[in-house]
Amino acid sequence: MTLTPLYTLLFAFGSLFTCHVISGSETESVKTAAVSTIVEKKESGIQFIEQDWDKALKAAHDENKLIFLDIYATWCGPCKMLKQNTFTDSAVGEFFNKNFINISVDGEKGVGPQLAQQYSIEGYPTLIVADETGKIILYTAGYIPADVLMQFANEALKRGGRKPNS
Repeated sequence: MTLTPLYTLLFAFGSLFTCHVISGSETESVKTAAVSTIVEKKESGIQFIEQDWDKALKAAHDENKLIFLDIYATWCGPCKMLKQNTFTDSAVGEFFNKNFINISVDGEKGVGPQLAQQYSIEGYPTLIVADETGKIILYTAGYIPADVLMQFANEALKRGGRKPNS
């Protein structure tokens, strides 16, 4: 039993040493694999336009889609939970990426304060589905799990006269 920590130490030392002797081409392969893993993980959830309301409005018009707006604050616990738990769900991501133009806006900087005032935001997070002109179709506030977000999305599509894209 006393040898286990020694083997662990030797393995860790050997791993560190191996990193220094990898050739340039192998290093690129490792970097590429790491980047691919990061991209794959990011793509499993909702893909958001960040802080660019005009871009979201134009995309919604061009693609004939509704806008899903997440307006948050960096200090907000429920906002962090949405980003960590709900927005990363693969089924949610697939559905929202097909059916909405998704935008995430910090309500306290950039275009955020203007949108917070425009939509009379009283707390964070606030989730809004709007049409291509910015007119609200449906909204909710606070943390919601993936299944409730899917119900919210389907109701918004229905109210917006849209059928879900499969």
